[in-house]
Amino acid sequence: MTLLAFALTFQDSGISESPLGPPPSATHTGALMEMLHNSGPTALTVLGILLLFSIFSWAIMLSKWRTFRAAESQSRKFVRAFRKSGRLSEIAAVADQFRPSPLVAIFHEIHDEYQRQAGGRGMPPNQQALERAALTAASESLTLMEHRMTWLATIAQTATFIGLFGTVMGIVDAFHGLGTAGAATLRAVAPGISEALITTAAGLAVAIPALIGYNQLTARLRESAARMDDFGRELLNAIENAALLSPTSPPSGTPTPDASPRRSF
Repeated sequence: MTLLAFALTFQDSGISESPLGPPPSATHTGALMEMLHNSGPTALTVLGILLLFSIFSWAIMLSKWRTFRAAESQSRKFVRAFRKSGRLSEIAAVADQFRPSPLVAIFHEIHDEYQRQAGGRGMPPNQQALERAALTAASESLTLMEHRMTWLATIAQTATFIGLFGTVMGIVDAFHGLGTAGAATLRAVAPGISEALITTAAGLAVAIPALIGYNQLTARLRESAARMDDFGRELLNAIENAALLSPTSPPSGTPTPDASPRRSF
């Protein structure tokens, strides 16, 4: 009896009719296309919105990855040039070559403020103004790097709810059609429910990459912020050391002792 029941179930499922039928991948693809074709206007609208969200989020992520990679590469080159040079005026002349780096804006802001205060010589009378200039330049650079990143967080948070909305509306339509037809069978309600669940899967497919991309880009943004703070302090220390260690004019006839090269302006 058990074998007979299993055979009847196997025959009803349609599997015994085509033992050498299409592979599972082709079957799933065909079923998915059929469900999309039979989806109602609400599900198609939700899927269209999710498709636009996916394209927009991937465009933001790819653009930010390229921007951050270029900024990090130019920052490393700029720091090497800054540390090798003995004169900050030389760095100021070639700093624009490393323009994708946010460190260039910090350097120009601090260097210009020092030039306004002391004309590039001696101790700056207002060191706090130099620190505020560094903070301002770093904040402006971070604001530019954060541009459109809030869209990734918005898409990651709303895509799942949009997909869930499509699922709920699809299930409502499926049960409404079931009540109208009066056929309370799983075969009658399963297609409508499976079509409705597509929107939830699509919402997850859009939200998960956006969330991962947002977290990764936020981590790299924090690293860039820390790098800008470190460079600002290094530049302020260089200015202070150059001002304190600037050689005084020796008396006439007194030989000048040999000294190691120092950074000057």
